[in-house]
Amino acid sequence: MEKRIDNYSDFYRFYLSEHQNKTSRTLHFVGTLLVFIVAGVGIYSGWSWQWISVPLVGYGFAWVGHAFFEKNKPATFKYPLWSLISDFKLFFEILFGKRSLDSKKDGI
Repeated sequence: MEKRIDNYSDFYRFYLSEHQNKTSRTLHFVGTLLVFIVAGVGIYSGWSWQWISVPLVGYGFAWVGHAFFEKNKPATFKYPLWSLISDFKLFFEILFGKRSLDSKKDGI
């Protein structure tokens, strides 16, 4: 039986180990960026149907990355909240240069 991760610090190390492929990280980054864009347009326009596309855009790009490039199962299914937080954390770390789209440059 697989041991359950019980703290966020350990989870984030696991999350990064599951996101080492450059194309997968790029897809995650683009999907998260589109989440912000779609949410912003939804807030600005007041059209409620755009909220439906927020998880489709975000998870769609990420799951393609896992299925075809990482070839692993997304952590979202077992750790939904920590996974969502980590998607945003990695997005901002890449955006501000703390991490790279190329995980080999991260030293993990």
